Amino acid sequence: MKQKDEIDFSSGLSCPIPKSDYEHVLLAHGGGGTLSHQLISKLFFSQFDNEFLNEQHDSAILPLLSLRQAGFNVDKSKLAFTTDSYVVQPIFFPGGNIGELAVNGTVNDLVVAGAKPVYISVGFIIEEGLLIEDLWKIVLSMKEAARKSGVKIVTGDTKVVDKGKGDKIFINTSGIGVIKEGINISPKRCKPGDKIILSGRIADHGIAIMSAREGLEFETAIVSDTAPLIDLLDCIEKFGDKIHVMRDPTRGGLASSLNEIAEIANVGMLIDEEKISILDEVKGACEILGLDPLYIANEGKMIAIVANDIADDLLKEWRDKELGKEAEIIGEVTSENSGTVVMKTTIGSKRIVDMISGEQLPRIC
Repeated sequence: MKQKDEIDFSSGLSCPIPKSDYEHVLLAHGGGGTLSHQLISKLFFSQFDNEFLNEQHDSAILPLLSLRQAGFNVDKSKLAFTTDSYVVQPIFFPGGNIGELAVNGTVNDLVVAGAKPVYISVGFIIEEGLLIEDLWKIVLSMKEAARKSGVKIVTGDTKVVDKGKGDKIFINTSGIGVIKEGINISPKRCKPGDKIILSGRIADHGIAIMSAREGLEFETAIVSDTAPLIDLLDCIEKFGDKIHVMRDPTRGGLASSLNEIAEIANVGMLIDEEKISILDEVKGACEILGLDPLYIANEGKMIAIVANDIADDLLKEWRDKELGKEAEIIGEVTSENSGTVVMKTTIGSKRIVDMISGEQLPRIC
């Protein structure tokens, strides 16, 4: 790789990239030496700056006092811990990129456990040859996603693999959140009579990825719904124990998420197709591609299964939020057909919505 003198990649970026001698990531950037130090300090530390990360320890030291200062009752709260890896292709897609997807995805996994996200870690596996400019854009989007979610990136790792041994970049994020006293979210708490609330329309993310991958064009742009669900969690907390289950319907989509819950809780579910919102362009794309939107991933939606007596109140709360303005009660939990999801169709018939046997769209998150 030919060395270049002081390349400036600031054009078109909201924050100018630090000048670099290299246009692409080299194997040496993962070797632990000078280039590694420069990459980490100039690109990562400069943007993920906080008191815990700046210690530059092999582990992040996170005092419990910091949680108390943030308003948590440490003695009566519980910790939630999650991890996920992101291998989406392409790494830039309509509405987002792999960086913000990684932060939002881990934040949302904590949120649907009833936890307020506090800290996350980031692991980068970068293929030799990735443009430094692309890496910088990813870092900036992660910084902004963390800011919106109120989380701090407190530790991480960087590895570089040989060209051809990866696919530009993979990202792993792990997260820690705090569950306040009185919140008890578990699929096993789902029971007959509960209402099923969906926060908005489905399948945008998966079709945005597919349209970018396949070069499909539509009259109205289809963009990913990737977003942090923090505002919806704030609505949830006031209802406490009345919130039984939450889930973000990512891989496998709405259908797979509901089937998983029904099986774990040994209950049935009846959902109404007319109440499930799908963008017309998404419906059209699914027809062209032979896909069912019920099984397509979402990255900024939430399912809440709640006690019947608070369902309308929660729906009203969600509709006052940007991410919940299209929320609907889409069905209910039943004592019939245990472990099965049944859908009332738009023509009035009923059909079983099975768990998908494979992956409709590979590498969408």
